[in-house]
Amino acid sequence: MKAPLSICQTLMIQGTTSDAGKSTLVAGLCRLYARRNKNIAPFKPQNMALNSAVTEDGGEIGRAQAVQAQACGITPTSDMNPVLIKPNSDTGAQVIVQGKAIGNMNAANYHQYKSVVLDKVMESYNRLASEYDVIMVEGAGSPAEINLRDRDIANMGFAEKADCPVILIADIDRGGVFAHIVGTLQLLAQSEQDRVIGFVINKFRGDFSLLEPGLQWLQQKTGKPTLGVLPYLHNLHIEAEDALPRDKNQHTGHGFKIIVPALPRISNHTDFDPLRLHPGVNFQFIDPDEDIPPADLIILPGSKSVRDDLNWLKRKGWDEAIQRHLRYQGKILGICGGFQMLGQEIIDSEGIEGCTGNSNGLGLLDMTTRLQTHKILKNVKGRLTINNTKVTGYEIHAGISEGPSLDRPLIKFADRNDGAVSSDNLVAGTYLHGIFNSKPACDALLSWAGLKKQAAIDYEQLRENQLDRLADELEKYLDIAFIDTALNQLYDLPKKEPAHV
Repeated sequence: MKAPLSICQTLMIQGTTSDAGKSTLVAGLCRLYARRNKNIAPFKPQNMALNSAVTEDGGEIGRAQAVQAQACGITPTSDMNPVLIKPNSDTGAQVIVQGKAIGNMNAANYHQYKSVVLDKVMESYNRLASEYDVIMVEGAGSPAEINLRDRDIANMGFAEKADCPVILIADIDRGGVFAHIVGTLQLLAQSEQDRVIGFVINKFRGDFSLLEPGLQWLQQKTGKPTLGVLPYLHNLHIEAEDALPRDKNQHTGHGFKIIVPALPRISNHTDFDPLRLHPGVNFQFIDPDEDIPPADLIILPGSKSVRDDLNWLKRKGWDEAIQRHLRYQGKILGICGGFQMLGQEIIDSEGIEGCTGNSNGLGLLDMTTRLQTHKILKNVKGRLTINNTKVTGYEIHAGISEGPSLDRPLIKFADRNDGAVSSDNLVAGTYLHGIFNSKPACDALLSWAGLKKQAAIDYEQLRENQLDRLADELEKYLDIAFIDTALNQLYDLPKKEPAHV
């Protein structure tokens, strides 16, 4: 294997399916090597996700890469995920390149564009490679999607260009793990098969002795080793890359009841992880086919297609349920797109999120929102007006809201205000994502909503603990020595200064 374009030790994790465990494995390896004082960074050439994060350089990347950067102990930058695709319909999406939105494309147009954007992908990779000793790369979906092989930049297309080794991970909890591995391998070109150095089996539970004959057969069949069998880690919490987590509802017994509609284009649902994990909260995402139950607090989440999701809410009867909820003095909170829905009107005269047009809002706040081409991307900190508690978070939105309700803001920043609180104190909204992440802010907002006993978890510390737990498990169950050898035999490099923060 020849040296890559940039002199850097690089390993790529690809999966047999979506949600096989790529993001989690990369995060765990990042933390493991960071604890060994390796100067390491994450990288994902192309990501399709509606959970995103704002970088220090004012760009937007997939949330998974921000978590992986945290695992490395470094500040996330736009180069860590140079292409982010945010679907706003079944056939179209907003395309973000090196942190900045370049416009909307349908699937066919983007497929043609991939050959152009590959230069940007390699530019970002080479910049990282000049700063770090090791880059841990995450693939997307599966490398065996035959219809997407042409112009591929997400999996083997990148691995071939960067000339890096690949580990293939498969989820045994889904069933058919050997078929997934062997089938994926056989659908690859010979040069791509040669690039795969081994397999990882994820989410195993049961008697390992019953699995061993299968592992022996797999090595005989493919000539490649299984580098580890990772156990099913119960209650492991690593922020989701995109889809709602399978265990999306937790603490669903007694307690303070919070419900959130599972919008078709819900974005940044990781906002609610601190509530899902809160011991005093009964939290539920309400699916489209579920009845809308009574609750203490209704939260309208972010959306990548606000007007379409607003219309969906109305079709599903949420507008009536919200009015009934308010008559019983229940509280309503809107975040980003959900905040926009609370106003009188949403105007999209330029087709920013789909078809041009206007939509009547829920009419709970006296304000109007206009969508615009310029997207606001900021990491911010301020104070809640309800009790002067410090709050931090990030803004990702393409709308500007104006109206009398904004004269009663929910948050005050040093240079401006954000959000609104209704005169009857029942309705509030904000553009700020991550508003529940700090314990004091979470306690303050839940107190406003009516929760008497404040017992929010220390979410920031929990994230650190979970990354350490994950790294501990990888050290126990992965053949790290094999991975070290695979990296070190490629090139013996001078060390760069660690970029840890």
